[in-house]
Amino acid sequence: MKALVEPPLPAATERAEPPAARAARAARAAGPLARAFHVADLRGYARLGVDATVGITDLVEAMHHTIESTVGVAGPGPAGRTSGVTGLVYRAVRGTTRLVGHGLDGLLGSLVERLLPADAAEALPTPEREALRAVLNGVWGDHLAESGNPLAIPMSLRVAGRALDLSTALTAQLQLQGPASGRLLVLIHGLCMYDLQWSRRSHDHGQMLAAALGATPLYLHYNSGRHVSQNGRELAALLDRLVAQWPVPVEEIVIVAHSMGGLVARSACHVAQDVAQEAWLGKLRKMVFLGTPHHGAPLERGGRLVDVALGLSPYVRPFARLGRARSAGITDLRYGNLQDADWQGRDRHAQKRDDRVPTPLPAGVAVYLAAAITTESQGGLRANLLGDGLVPLASALGRHSDPAKALPVSPANQHVVTGANHWDLLDHPEVAAALRAWLV
Repeated sequence: MKALVEPPLPAATERAEPPAARAARAARAAGPLARAFHVADLRGYARLGVDATVGITDLVEAMHHTIESTVGVAGPGPAGRTSGVTGLVYRAVRGTTRLVGHGLDGLLGSLVERLLPADAAEALPTPEREALRAVLNGVWGDHLAESGNPLAIPMSLRVAGRALDLSTALTAQLQLQGPASGRLLVLIHGLCMYDLQWSRRSHDHGQMLAAALGATPLYLHYNSGRHVSQNGRELAALLDRLVAQWPVPVEEIVIVAHSMGGLVARSACHVAQDVAQEAWLGKLRKMVFLGTPHHGAPLERGGRLVDVALGLSPYVRPFARLGRARSAGITDLRYGNLQDADWQGRDRHAQKRDDRVPTPLPAGVAVYLAAAITTESQGGLRANLLGDGLVPLASALGRHSDPAKALPVSPANQHVVTGANHWDLLDHPEVAAALRAWLV
């Protein structure tokens, strides 16, 4: 029977709404879990699932081979893989998984092209989705990049969460920030983070400083799982292109970096000064490091000890593969690697001591350091060892027993926040006051 009340027709504006905007509105109305996923990412997650399945198969086969070989409880395990029917089964599992993955990738590719408008992926940067991708890139970003996974984050400079296209005129792209300024403020996030996380508890150092300096704030978005030196090289080239394309002559550049972002910034300066001789470095006037592990972080050194412990017995050695799957960016945090020479030519997991090539701060640039400690006093073992919970105080302040590696920054250019953690540096009033005093 016909309904007594006809359903209302969609309004004209709703009918005319572009598919991308309609999808964005639907994503905002969905729950947090739904907002973290999008059809554009399906191929990436499927490929990651295939890689994980193959990796687990390799782990199980290695355990099977060890047990089958009846080796001792210590010492080296058996070389090679299982053989005979057993080996055939494992090869079949790997082959079938890759075959299914290849077919699924093609199917999802066609599905995404049909369901997703060309610009919709960029139109849906929900905080949940951005955060999930940032964490995945921080933990496995080198693998995502090397395998061509679409979840890998390409490096870009962003304005209001939108990447700048340096191949086209920038004036129209900067409308949300107002007229382009000759002063550029570049903000660089840390490991497993993304550019919009500079806004914390209704405060954004970038917006605050941009207003005070009359500068244009630009936020770097990058794959934090790649080697620091790889990101540094790409950032150096990106800044060189930016200065060449900027709508008005660039007078000065100021960099504010949090955590790993400070290592990426220092690496970029090294490339621009000693390798590529790039012009942008001559515009760089000041750099501020917030909780940057200039000499590494103990958590990654602890990770290496776990790798060593798991390698003592052939029966648990296969599980070391899980720990060794952590990204190149994370292993660079063991001692604060900045240059290619700090990791090239060896297994990146095998760095046993701080044998980095000394990388001095860029000449002619004023440098400032902000650190946090979770205790209420700077004195004591806990304050110095634990620091902000992730980065020890000495590392954040650039102190080192080797004068060639120590950062010669005046105490007047340092500030330590007590009773605060690593992320509090992003919005702490004391840090905001120090930034204004140093930069404005």
